[in-house]
Amino acid sequence: MSATVAFTDLGSPVGAGFPNISDLADQQLHLETEISSEPCFEDIVGRSPALQKVLDQVAIVAPTDSTVLLHGETGTGKELIARAIHKLSSRRERALIRMNCAAIPSGLLESELFGHEKGAFTGALLQRKGRFELADGGSLFLDEIGDISLELQPKLLRAIQEQEFERLGSARTIQVNVRMIAATHRDLAAMIRDQEFREDLFYRFNVFPIEIPPLRERREDIPLLVHFFVSRLSRRMQKRIRSIQRIAMDALVNADWPGNIRELANFIERCVILTQGDELNVQHTHLKKSFRTVVSPTSSFRQAERQVIIDALRDTSGKIAGNNGAAERLGLKRTTLQNKMRRLSIARSDYSSNKWIGPA
Repeated sequence: MSATVAFTDLGSPVGAGFPNISDLADQQLHLETEISSEPCFEDIVGRSPALQKVLDQVAIVAPTDSTVLLHGETGTGKELIARAIHKLSSRRERALIRMNCAAIPSGLLESELFGHEKGAFTGALLQRKGRFELADGGSLFLDEIGDISLELQPKLLRAIQEQEFERLGSARTIQVNVRMIAATHRDLAAMIRDQEFREDLFYRFNVFPIEIPPLRERREDIPLLVHFFVSRLSRRMQKRIRSIQRIAMDALVNADWPGNIRELANFIERCVILTQGDELNVQHTHLKKSFRTVVSPTSSFRQAERQVIIDALRDTSGKIAGNNGAAERLGLKRTTLQNKMRRLSIARSDYSSNKWIGPA
């Protein structure tokens, strides 16, 4: 019989382990209580050092009105972090307005941000407020800011810097008081070099940057996330799933999750749908494993250095010093090269033969 892990053994997402609760609905209630005991970190599951570093930064910056830039791969939970920042701020009683810049056609993005007057363009049948106006007094979360066109970036910069803008089709300036939170998975520094993103807008966003770690850098949180998703989904689907095979959990922890937490959540949802009994049905053979071979950096460098020297000696037919010697090719003194050869145990037989000799 395969070893199994009871979900009661996985521990809470924020601290101490669960008590011995057999009913999954009770586990979910306990889990929600544990999460809500943390300051506005609902749905942020984990206790890894990488995640704790992020939450510490959130706790520091949230009470201020400073602009925050969240950077991380797709599916790492940037919106959850933005929500936590808003809920920990003095603006928590006002709205958090969200907008995914990548999901809106570039031609409509300006109207979405700043609003428009009736008749401002074809199809503008009514006056409409933009996201900046709706977020007045609260926070505005702009996701995927790297997808904002260069043409619109100066207007966005002015709105953030001056806290004012005009609706499309209007000359009236509207003043707002908005706290900015932005997010992207793109390398904005590289986009600046490629003249795809304005440097002044980047610095306006980059007041307080927070790097959101990918799931592969917080693998110790995967069992907790699995527990959280199974508990929530089981309640929704009216199932009573109590355990998971140890081999399946190990596969989940060691899998490659390029889509990060979002991909893991979707996979667990499929597992819950397929589960008929009280043990989670994980088709772990379909998971793409992450081969995390542990290699000593020192050993790896030693092997690489040894092979480079052997290749140079072969190319020079074993000639160490003088013009076109191995030492000259490698930019080393003769004595330095000879010392390295002794240290790396390089013998004449390693480079005098026509046969390729791999790293020792």
